[in-house]
Amino acid sequence: MNRKIVISFLLAAVSTLGAVAQEVQGFVHRQSDASGYEWPTDTAVLTNLERWRDQKFGVLFHMGLYSVPGIVESWSICSEDVDWIGRNQNMPYDEYKRWYYALADSLNPTDFNPDEWARIMKDAGMRYMIFTTKHHDGFCMYDSKYTDFSIAKAGPFAGDERRDFARHVFDSFRNEGFMTGAYFSKPDWHCEWFWNPYFATPNRHINYKKERHPDWWKNYQDFTANQLDEILGGYGPFDIVWLDGGWITGDDIGLDAILERARKGANPGLISVDRSIKGRNENYQTPERAIPDVCLDYPWESCITLSNDWGWVPNAPYKSPEKVIALLAEATAKGGCLLLGVGPTARGTIEPAVEERLQKVGEWLRRNGGAIYSTRTTERYVDGDIWFTRSKDGKTRYAVYAWPDGAEMPSELTWTGNLPKGRLVMLDGNRKLSYKVDGDRVTVKLPKDIKPGPVALRFTPAK
Repeated sequence: MNRKIVISFLLAAVSTLGAVAQEVQGFVHRQSDASGYEWPTDTAVLTNLERWRDQKFGVLFHMGLYSVPGIVESWSICSEDVDWIGRNQNMPYDEYKRWYYALADSLNPTDFNPDEWARIMKDAGMRYMIFTTKHHDGFCMYDSKYTDFSIAKAGPFAGDERRDFARHVFDSFRNEGFMTGAYFSKPDWHCEWFWNPYFATPNRHINYKKERHPDWWKNYQDFTANQLDEILGGYGPFDIVWLDGGWITGDDIGLDAILERARKGANPGLISVDRSIKGRNENYQTPERAIPDVCLDYPWESCITLSNDWGWVPNAPYKSPEKVIALLAEATAKGGCLLLGVGPTARGTIEPAVEERLQKVGEWLRRNGGAIYSTRTTERYVDGDIWFTRSKDGKTRYAVYAWPDGAEMPSELTWTGNLPKGRLVMLDGNRKLSYKVDGDRVTVKLPKDIKPGPVALRFTPAK
């Protein structure tokens, strides 16, 4: 059958997989054990880490071959029998992999405008970004000299002057003052030294025994180190390297030496996120799709999707602006950051529905961001739907009411602890509000004309 006919048929067939992926959330990297966190000893890394903790709100872009049909990123070529890895059941596995890899012939983001991406995310109040240079399927969104399996060399976009896609993304966000980070998958399912064609591919791991094929394993290690060196050495400077695929460790790829070269070169103070591998190279932790239950006193971020998927899928059920603000307030009050997952379309655009929601988040942050940015935790950080933060010097306290979607707007806010003294204001408009303190209980009267939505207050703590 003609390849174009096959691709057209399968695009229609897999369009339903997006809906499946929206319901089953996929593989989730859990948070590392808090007891395993190691503070960096490099003073430049510590300085950059403190700066990163001030940013609070970032974006994680997933874009690749999976963006063409709008399916779960990479995982459909992983031969594991779990509900959330969906693929066309009428196609044999090897045939499906060939079809998936052939999507490189269709990825053509001719509407790509990285300056527009940066503008949208800046307007949303985001202050740092992570972009997928390579996901588990091995397809590179940058011009790697170690493989032809990249947007710069395979498919119609290879003839575009913007074919070195990731470079333009990073440059645009740096120009807007973002802290920048490179996502990189340590596993590479397209690399013959990871999934060797001599054997079948039963799961996400290498498909051979390292002890029996040390030369294959060494080739994979060299390939991976070379790609990281070319990204960190040629696309920086970076603030963050965000390493995914925790079934391969940093020790597997010689990460210590890679980081040493990067920090001595273009990336002094580089923050390493060897996610879910607790220890010296997980400079901050990354609980996925959830926020930790309690406040944590070491660096972390929750990476959570705006829809139910990391990449673009058709007809995605996006979270409301109020839900995003609530997640941001909770993460901030518990001492973390929020990294929001956004999937650009295969045409290289940010969907209008995404921009619309992020614009409303940004509008709220422009009026109320004092309660979020550059804040730190309080001893009592939550009471019901109200989250508390403080300024770094401890002289100012903030309360953020995370309005539940669709709830009736209360006329008063009440909480225990975090007692104010003197003037208490609503950040939006700097409106002075009346309140009363009864023992350990605070009651704040809200304006009668207030619109339903999240509210941020500022006050001086009584003690």
